[in-house]
Amino acid sequence: MNNSNNPQKLRIAIAGLGFGKKIHLEALKESEYLIPTALYHYKKEKGPSLEKDTGLNFYNDWGELVKSKDIDGIIIATSPESRFKLAKEALKNNKHLLLEKPVALTSEEIEELQRISLTNNLSVCVDFEYRAVPLFLQTKKIIDENTLGEIYLIKLDWLMGSRSDPKRAWNWYSLKEKGGGVIGALGTHAFDMLNWFFGESIMASGKLSTSIKERSLPNSSKILEVTSEDICIANIEIKNYDSTLVPCQVSLSSISKNGSGFNLEVYGSEGSLFLRSENQKDYVHGFNLKFSNKEDETYDIPADHLYNFEKIWSDGRIAPVKRIHDLWAESINNQTPVIPGLSEGLRSQRVCEAIRQSSENGICIKI
Repeated sequence: MNNSNNPQKLRIAIAGLGFGKKIHLEALKESEYLIPTALYHYKKEKGPSLEKDTGLNFYNDWGELVKSKDIDGIIIATSPESRFKLAKEALKNNKHLLLEKPVALTSEEIEELQRISLTNNLSVCVDFEYRAVPLFLQTKKIIDENTLGEIYLIKLDWLMGSRSDPKRAWNWYSLKEKGGGVIGALGTHAFDMLNWFFGESIMASGKLSTSIKERSLPNSSKILEVTSEDICIANIEIKNYDSTLVPCQVSLSSISKNGSGFNLEVYGSEGSLFLRSENQKDYVHGFNLKFSNKEDETYDIPADHLYNFEKIWSDGRIAPVKRIHDLWAESINNQTPVIPGLSEGLRSQRVCEAIRQSSENGICIKI
């Protein structure tokens, strides 16, 4: 990274005390280019304990935070419903952003963030952290080298059990209108991967369903309806980078107890590729990559040493997030576009919306 014009570390605030505090903050502590400076939460009473635990400044007034001259960029890892409003105000106050996904609730909102960021020459990164995982980078390399030949079929199953317990409490994830559901949690990543690996999704049809239709409020006997989907079955037509059309089948679930986890299968004229992990809690530990050639010989493929992380944490999510942080910092310091950014977030969101529309109307949707 060319950091000669900005030797000082960029000062970063984090909004969101779940994934933001647990993963983003830990990654920032290891960064050569970024330094954690502040935390935001709308509940003022959280401030004293957070400042004591982290040593960071605490804000509960978003307007005060985005106007602060002590902050260069903000990581927004709040619930999806609030991200667009927070991001829009931050961009209008010339703050660089790193956004969790889904970036916003609609593609129109993402397009508005694009316009503001381009006008103000700001870097907006999206945390599609699977793009930074070694075996995913290795998969991308194999596909780009045309090792598989002409790609005939893509199949992605992501069957997780995070919400398989009916006793798990109701929260924002239970509401479709707040960005909850398996499409926001897994689909946004899945559709970004497909775009990154293979090309643009141009047609989609799908079916969404809600298996666990009611959940109780935390520490309460009150039962509320669940409107967000916990299963998504989709068929997607992808225009490959060589302009061929490839059929793709995607199955997503958040209620598959002891499910098979992540399983990407790619079948081509010269061989087949399998990227898998049964680990339901870690982005890094547990993945394996296999290749089967035309002679039906199957063997493991390790990640190229150039893709390996310099450090691995017990929570494997921190290492790829730190890599995304580095890409964001490079973009800010060098004033260059960042990938993954809002363009990638928009492509993923449009696939999500097409599948929702298809499920409601029973027709195939052109994206």
